[in-house]
Amino acid sequence: MAEHGSSGTHSHGFEEHAKTYEGFIKASIGGTILCLYVLVALVAFAFVSSSTNLVIGFGGLIVGILALIIDIRIENNWKLSVGWLLIFGLLTAVMLA
Repeated sequence: MAEHGSSGTHSHGFEEHAKTYEGFIKASIGGTILCLYVLVALVAFAFVSSSTNLVIGFGGLIVGILALIIDIRIENNWKLSVGWLLIFGLLTAVMLA
């Protein structure tokens, strides 16, 4: 009859658990940054003058998504995405004034 007990070690699933946790945290941060890009793009669509709102909104959103993809590939380095988010937000704010 086969034994169903453990052999004394409790780390047989820890590596998979750690990878799942790291992936969840990475997806949560990336999703939050993506939501902020969409929020700034919606502000640009709604409140920037009608001649440039589509260019500013879609352009910033596309560049932001590309920056986010690059940062996801680089392993927990969100500098490019957050930097472009700040530039995109400031550009939108300047266009509102």
